[in-house]
Amino acid sequence: MPPAQAIQPDSDHSERARTYSMVDLFAGCGGLSLGFENAGFTSVFVNELNEDAIRTYLKNRHYSLGGLDFADNPDLHCNDAQELQGKRLDQLRADLATLPELQFEIDRTASPRTGGGSNLDIVTGGPPCQGFSGIGHRRSYSVDKKNLPSNHLYGRMAEIIRALRPRTFLFENVRGLLNSRWERDGSDFIWPDVLAEFRRIDGYEVRWKLVHARDYGVPQNRPRVLMVGVRKDVLTATKRLNPAAHPEDAVLCGFLPAPTPNEYPHLEELLSDLVDPAIPEILRAQSFQSGPFETTRYPRAPQTAIQKHLRTPPRHWPEGKRVPLTDHEYSKHKANIVEKFDAMLASGGEIPEEHQTRKFSQRLLRRQWGNQGPTITATTLPDDYVHYCQPRILTVREWARLQLFPDWYQFVGKRTTGGLRRAGNPQEGLFDREAPKYTQIGNAVPVGLAERVARHLRGILDEALGAG
Repeated sequence: MPPAQAIQPDSDHSERARTYSMVDLFAGCGGLSLGFENAGFTSVFVNELNEDAIRTYLKNRHYSLGGLDFADNPDLHCNDAQELQGKRLDQLRADLATLPELQFEIDRTASPRTGGGSNLDIVTGGPPCQGFSGIGHRRSYSVDKKNLPSNHLYGRMAEIIRALRPRTFLFENVRGLLNSRWERDGSDFIWPDVLAEFRRIDGYEVRWKLVHARDYGVPQNRPRVLMVGVRKDVLTATKRLNPAAHPEDAVLCGFLPAPTPNEYPHLEELLSDLVDPAIPEILRAQSFQSGPFETTRYPRAPQTAIQKHLRTPPRHWPEGKRVPLTDHEYSKHKANIVEKFDAMLASGGEIPEEHQTRKFSQRLLRRQWGNQGPTITATTLPDDYVHYCQPRILTVREWARLQLFPDWYQFVGKRTTGGLRRAGNPQEGLFDREAPKYTQIGNAVPVGLAERVARHLRGILDEALGAG
C-alpha cells in the first residue's frame, strides 16, 4: 500500500477561526451534538427521524450558516437517513459546498485508500439502539433483530461516510450490541458485521472501546460502545495516535481519551438546588390543584460548581438574561405510591412486601455514590428511580441533569407516554414510536461524555492541521 498523503492544513487558518464541522446522524434530541458544540464544533447537518426529537434538537441551535439560521434551513437537516443516498446525498454535498463557514470540498486527486477526502471534520452517529438494548422493546416483544429495519441503519451511516470522506467519524451505541445475535436461536453475532462494515471504508484506521460514562465525569454508569475512524492522512500527520498499540482498543491507541475515574458529581451535588421543600406534603395530602404540578422558580441558589455550571446561560443569550426553571413538573402519584416511596426513604431503599409488584423493581437513589461510584443508567422509563429525599420519581429537568444537559436546554413533546405509543409492536410491523421528553433524554448520549471525546478528537485535528 502506498504511503498516505500528508494532510493539507486550512490555507487561511491563521487569518480566521476555523469551523470544526460535524454531521450528526440519528442525532436524537442532541446530547452528542451539544457535547461536541461545547468543545468548539458546529453541526452543519443533522438527521433524526422522530419529529419531537428533531424539534428539540433544532429548538436549541441558535446560529447561522450561509446567512440563514441553521434551525430554519431545511437543506441542513432531514428526518429519514434512508433518504441520504443517490441524488439526495449528491444534494447534501452541494449544500455543504455553499456554506462559506465550511467551504466543503473533496480532494478528487488523492486515492481514498491513502486517505484522500474532504475538509469535513467528523461524521457522528448512533443508529437507533432499541433492538440491541437489554430492555428491548419495553420488555414486551421478542423479535429477531434481523427483522427490525433500524438494526441495519449502520450500513447507511457507513455509506454516508464513504460519500462525505470526513477526517474522522464516531459511531456510538449501547453495550447490548456486543452480545446481540441476528436471530434468537442463531449463532451469528451482530457486532462483527457492524465493525467489518466500517473497516471496509477505504482510507481509515478504526478502533473501538466499551466505555463507561462515569469514567468521564458523568453521574451515571451508562456503558456505551464507541468506535472511532481516523482518515489515514490525519493519522500520519499527528503523533497522538498509535494504531500499532492494539488492534481493537481505541483508548490504548489514542483514538479515545483515557478514563479519569472519580470525577463525577454526587446526586446531592447535582440536584439539591432543585429540591422544593413544599412538594412532599402536597404529595402526602394529595392536595393537587388543577393543571401541572410543578415548581417554576429555583427553590434555592446554586450550591455547587456543577449546579452553577448547569444554570449558566449559553453564549447566544442576551447579556443579563437568566436561565428559567422549566420541565420541573412532578407526577401526581396516588396515595399508596407516595406511601410506598416514603417507606423506601425510611428503610434506605427496601420495598415493603405489600407494595412489591412483578412489573419492575424500583430503586431509591442515594445522596452520595458508594465506593463503586454511579451504578445507575438514565433509561427511558422515569419510574425506575425514586428521588433520594422526596417520595416521588425524578422530573424531566432532574432526568436531564443526569445526562448533564444544561438547564437552558428545552425539550419538545409530551412529558411521558406508554404502551404501544412508546413501544410499538414489531410483531405486527408497527415500528413507529413516540419519543416523549423522558425518552428523548434517556436515549441521548451523555453530554459530558460527548464533550470529553470531542475535546480529545479536536486535539488530534489541531495537531494534524498544524493548529495545535
